[in-house]
Amino acid sequence: MEKIWLKSYAPGVPATIDLEDIPLHFSLTNTASRTPNNPALLFQGKVINYKELDAMVSRFASGLKSLGVGPGDRVGLLLPNLVQTVVGIYGAFRIGAIAVPNNPLYTDRELELQLRDSGCSCVICMDTLVPRVLNLMGKTQIKNIVSCHINEYLPFPLKQLFPYLKKDFYLKTPKHQHVHEFTDLLSKNAGTPENYPAEMDQTAIIMYTGGTTGISKGVELTHRNLSSNCQQARAWVLDQLGDKETVLGCLPFFHSYGLTAVMNMSISYGWLNVLIPKPEALAILKAVQKHKVTFIPGVPTLFNAIINHPDTGKYNLKSVKACLSAAAPLPMEIIKGFEAVSGILISEAYGLTETSPCTHAIPYGGKVKPGCIGLPIPNTDAKLVDIEDPGKEILEFGKPGELCVKGPQVMKGYHNRPQENAAAFRDGWFLTGDIATVDEEGFFTIVDRKKDMIISGGFNIYPREVDEVLFGHPKILEACAIGVPDNHFGERVKAYVVLKPGQSATEQEIIDYCKERMANYKTPKTVEFIDTLPKSEIGKILRKSLVEINRK
Repeated sequence: MEKIWLKSYAPGVPATIDLEDIPLHFSLTNTASRTPNNPALLFQGKVINYKELDAMVSRFASGLKSLGVGPGDRVGLLLPNLVQTVVGIYGAFRIGAIAVPNNPLYTDRELELQLRDSGCSCVICMDTLVPRVLNLMGKTQIKNIVSCHINEYLPFPLKQLFPYLKKDFYLKTPKHQHVHEFTDLLSKNAGTPENYPAEMDQTAIIMYTGGTTGISKGVELTHRNLSSNCQQARAWVLDQLGDKETVLGCLPFFHSYGLTAVMNMSISYGWLNVLIPKPEALAILKAVQKHKVTFIPGVPTLFNAIINHPDTGKYNLKSVKACLSAAAPLPMEIIKGFEAVSGILISEAYGLTETSPCTHAIPYGGKVKPGCIGLPIPNTDAKLVDIEDPGKEILEFGKPGELCVKGPQVMKGYHNRPQENAAAFRDGWFLTGDIATVDEEGFFTIVDRKKDMIISGGFNIYPREVDEVLFGHPKILEACAIGVPDNHFGERVKAYVVLKPGQSATEQEIIDYCKERMANYKTPKTVEFIDTLPKSEIGKILRKSLVEINRK
């Protein structure tokens, strides 16, 4: 397909950019040299500037070396968004090691699978997780554990009081020859004199997919992948975001969206990252007002929570220049609702862990089509192929097909999974597994996940379309449609619904509402009211989990 989307680019955005070959840890060194006194991290009132951050990374890199960690070794992380998380990841980069961020809320079984598959020899984790990681040492390649306390970078006097006030979040590190204190590694080691000269195509991160469609796969992202995506995003926003921005760091850094859009972007361009370990609506509202946040990367459920929080109107959001939503479909009702309470139009973007993550975005400063994922960003190509035959390209506007992408941000491959790699790539194109359409102006719209599509009586039904209608009901807070077995039609639509506080509704009321707004075969045949929908660590509604629940 001809790159018709280029005509819809915002003025000044280039079709391609000359990408700089700069490994991530060199970006930090450059930023610290350019703007040493600019604030880099803010955690609960504690500010660390770029000169201090660079020095901390250097000393921690030396600490990892003292534990025998070297180039190519894997360093696991089990941390929320803390100062130690940033230092740990960039400290690994600085000595040529590979960072393996993991969700600290995972079960022992999940952690064992990922830590063993990645081959982590060292794990940086919260103090409360040290006993669990010790139990995994005999089942994995782990040789050393680095313990972090959440109060280590709190300002006085909260730092001193925290162990007494929040006992459930603080555990004294057990004495063990293979367990080390994070702060000890910093204080006892001089800084590493220079950055490891990593090749651009060297793996920087192994990041595990959510595993909602099976066992998680380790995605190998190189320095080229991650650095390129930062540069592509910077070219995309042009002057909409400047050199001194304050970014809300509520997306977890163990997810590719938070890793790139918050941590790596901030470090590459010298922005302040306001760390939010637990992303709740009230904490976000307070942080935005107090620290005059200018950029909020988030997910639909986060923006929905802000819309529906009773105190939203009490907080000043005028400092915010831009909001970005990705990682899950953004319903129109959330776009409208957030604009009503803030005056800000959320821009939607699209990507996958496998693409570092961004491939498409609504053009900043250009034409906006709410509900679309936008246009392929610079240096990115995209096309649609037949759902059953990926060798057949779809050239008809508005016709659904599987989205395929090419670009410098596309992963090196799945770790230790040659069969999955063979299935994921065709003639250099990465098959995303998402069904999309494209219009005459080059705007792409995700219809649904290929594996989520419901087939009822021979008709293809895309759950996202049903979700959109459900979200429009004034009594519904959240909703998710799935396909359930049906003896006559093969599958039928079932809706899981969370009502807004204080509201009540009947199953028939919801079904009738849908019947008025979509074809009968798409309308939910059953509705189940529940208190909360299952979500991933970043707040993405897990449709597959509802399918599993329904099977029980």
